[in-house]
Amino acid sequence: MKDVPIIQIKNLNKWYDSKQVLKNINLEVYPGQVIGYIGPNGAGKSTTVKILTGLIPDFKGDVQILQHSLKNEPLEIKKHIGYVPEAAEMYDVLTPMEFLDFIGKLYDMDEQKIRRRAERMLNFFGLQENKDSRIDTFSKGMKQKVLLISGFIHDPEIIFLDEPLAGLDANAVIRVKEIIARLAEQGKTIFYCSHMMDVVEKVSNRILLINNGKIVADGPIEELKQRDDESLERIFANLTDHEDSGEISEEFLKTLEE
Repeated sequence: MKDVPIIQIKNLNKWYDSKQVLKNINLEVYPGQVIGYIGPNGAGKSTTVKILTGLIPDFKGDVQILQHSLKNEPLEIKKHIGYVPEAAEMYDVLTPMEFLDFIGKLYDMDEQKIRRRAERMLNFFGLQENKDSRIDTFSKGMKQKVLLISGFIHDPEIIFLDEPLAGLDANAVIRVKEIIARLAEQGKTIFYCSHMMDVVEKVSNRILLINNGKIVADGPIEELKQRDDESLERIFANLTDHEDSGEISEEFLKTLEE
């Protein structure tokens, strides 16, 4: 049901030793939303995602995903989510088919279904001729395509994407954008983290901007633009107290004249 939050966060706090990196995050995410989760380095993006995917279990606050408690039922939640991290270690002595078979079986998928989906998805990304080659022979972009497939293959309800376009060629980027749009139409929820503002603006129907551990902006991109009448990049800069990029560029160029 689209009126019931698929992710519900109440008073989420996280410390690393004495440093507080998340500060009373309150958030509701609904089915079919594509969340563009942006913020400066160190703002708390990756920590949020790692908590929501169950990789960081020690936090304060209440997190409900698919109406299950993240603290009490993490394995039940993990059955229904997909995760594509920014920098993932892969078993690169395996072939794509072997790697995807391994991932699929972690989700208790039928072997024939895994193979059928893997072959079609690899073909979609132009890797059909490489399906039985070892991953350690692949380029960064080819590895990223296999990693993306591993996040989609079990048809999760929620997909967390952290810089998913890294290393991809232009055609693959277009296809990933189309996949995200189609998944949202099916009621899937996408949590998209990226520093590429132009891409975030195009694929997201809701922007969350985090700065110093707090959500400082939340809404559709059109709403944020109406409020500030500026691009997402400029909104980002204004709300994170970023120095004027034009002035910084000018100072950089001046050093070449000295």
